[in-house]
Amino acid sequence: MNYSDPTRLGILACPGGERFASQVVHRLSTIYRRRFDRKTQVLAERYHLSSELVARKINFAGDTQSSLLYIPGNVNEYRAPRFKVNARFTWFPNGEIKAEILDSIRGKDLYIFQDVENRQPCSFNDGRDERALSVNDHFFSMFTAVDAAIQAGAGRITLVMPAYPYSRQHKKKGREGLTAARIGQMIEYFGVSRIITLDIHSREIENCFNKLRLENLHASYQVIEKLAGIVDVGDENLVVLSPDTGAVDRNKFYASTLQKPLALLYKERDYSKVTKDANESNITEMKLLGDVHGKIVFMADDMLGTGGTLLKAMRYLKEQGAVKVICAVSLPLFSATAVDDFDRAYNDGLFFRIIGTNAVHHNELLKKEWYIEADVTTLFAQIISLLHHNRSLSPMLDNRDLITKKIKKAMAAHVAQQPTQPTLELE
Repeated sequence: MNYSDPTRLGILACPGGERFASQVVHRLSTIYRRRFDRKTQVLAERYHLSSELVARKINFAGDTQSSLLYIPGNVNEYRAPRFKVNARFTWFPNGEIKAEILDSIRGKDLYIFQDVENRQPCSFNDGRDERALSVNDHFFSMFTAVDAAIQAGAGRITLVMPAYPYSRQHKKKGREGLTAARIGQMIEYFGVSRIITLDIHSREIENCFNKLRLENLHASYQVIEKLAGIVDVGDENLVVLSPDTGAVDRNKFYASTLQKPLALLYKERDYSKVTKDANESNITEMKLLGDVHGKIVFMADDMLGTGGTLLKAMRYLKEQGAVKVICAVSLPLFSATAVDDFDRAYNDGLFFRIIGTNAVHHNELLKKEWYIEADVTTLFAQIISLLHHNRSLSPMLDNRDLITKKIKKAMAAHVAQQPTQPTLELE
């Protein structure tokens, strides 16, 4: 397959994943256009040819390799591929969902997008009906799309689920199910070859598969990019804090990358209680390991549900003398009354900012002064492009070098913004 002509790559969006998929398609278009221009430029210089002639030769090679008679478009310039696969989703009065794929996908490398945590109304029946779906509805909608893709002869199917469903049910504490594992096994049984997700709650989930691959992406670069925009990442008073023992590895990564001290909040929980909202969390006691007095505290977690745990941690940190509290979450679920609860906490001065990604779709959050959205669609687009062409993902999965360059650039920009001190001249 021609590297500049990804005609076998298809993006199919389920009702909940349309927004995220559209943004990724836009990023993919930019990636492939830039790649084509770069290849044209390099080959023109290497073989001492005009850029127009090189573009024509690349398009000729693409036509000869295509299963079509020829690829539509002007042969003298870049011909943008159409990544999106059109589909129709039908909602029946009894709650059943049907997926119909409207384009040929036979032999295609198909990526099916679904945001199972999307609480916004989704369009069905050619736009005539709108429904706000639960996690289970979104999940089964995705299943119908996978089944339709299999029946339509897709060559390889990859699920793109930024939020992995039931990921918090990953270990047993009694007579309970390992639902996170069963979800993955169901997906594998359907014939899906790979899942792409963001900052999965537990790496243990990956061990339940036989052949299915799980690509667990991290938004650390995007988070630090936003963090550098609101504080000086070189400030000696900046401290990285792990909000609990389960997030130590994640925050240890930030601490080592930012070269800052690492603190820890240890929490005692009553697991007989289920957290329903921010006012009813199951935390009974907190202990702090480290010093946050007079410090800017940055802490990162994988997801924010009702937010009760995080709000208690913020209040405790302020009581311990923290000057400013900033939190980053890869999956900003904001379930139940979380948005209103954090509004009140912000007005009470418990925190400064929350950085979340656009992996979960929200409308109300984007209107809040205290919320900053980090865009991860370019990350997903780059991973999809690399997978499609069977290239290594290591540079994207281990992004320490990229982050280090970003930090140096941010620190240099901060120094440049500081007013210069006037020099005293001796008479």
